[in-house]
Amino acid sequence: MDIFSPKHLLIILLVVLIVFGTKKLRTIGSDLGQAVRGFKESMKEGERDAEPPPPVEARQLPPQDKAAPAEKSSTTEKASSTEKTSV
Repeated sequence: MDIFSPKHLLIILLVVLIVFGTKKLRTIGSDLGQAVRGFKESMKEGERDAEPPPPVEARQLPPQDKAAPAEKSSTTEKASSTEKTSV
């Protein structure tokens, strides 16, 4: 004896119809459908949020002359040393 035979499923369906009534079953079905749609929409929104942002194009900075800052610091040191000696 199979529990899911068509005869058993028909009996279960009749009992459910008698207990709940058709109007209540229709309401339950529509509520269940709305819940599934809401779940699918939130899953799609989550996937959109989880996608990485598009890559930003990297700008190439012009090469900087490393000697220029060293010259500035040495001239500053010379100026400060001349001020000390002249005082």
